Amino acid sequence: MSEKHVVVQGATVKCKFSVEPKTDVLKVKTQTKVYANDKEGKEKLVASDKDIGQTLEKNTFGKCKKQPNGSGDYLPCKAVITKWSGTYEKITLSNQGKALLEDSKATCPMGAPDCITIDKHGQKTEAGKQNIKNANPEIHNQINPMVNITDLQKKKYSFEGIERAQAQSQSQG
Repeated sequence: MSEKHVVVQGATVKCKFSVEPKTDVLKVKTQTKVYANDKEGKEKLVASDKDIGQTLEKNTFGKCKKQPNGSGDYLPCKAVITKWSGTYEKITLSNQGKALLEDSKATCPMGAPDCITIDKHGQKTEAGKQNIKNANPEIHNQINPMVNITDLQKKKYSFEGIERAQAQSQSQG
């Protein structure tokens, strides 16, 4: 993977010891200042290695394979994150934590180290002006034939100033 995404609030995580493949949603509770992929700065707080404890929406992944109940079934999972690994060491957030990446892993006291993984990093792609400038018109037209990307890529020129300048020079002349 050449590019890794920073994990933000709303990311989904999963545990390899869940009986059913269930996910839970990560909640950032340790900082309120640093956002990623969020123009309004309201929803996508950056998650860090300080987000430990009960920092998931439901704090469960269903039934846990590490907790057999003796009758062939398993006890419910009570997800508690004790530690994160695989963080981005080059950034220290306002809570003195290191940002989580999409390949970061968490440890739960019931499971083994790194038993909880990031399923989806939580960021969403939003097209901007630079994306339009960089778009290949032929490929874009195959994907979305309803929009002519070359029209969006053309610079809009205004000749208002030239007409005014000519009118002023003629009235002075």
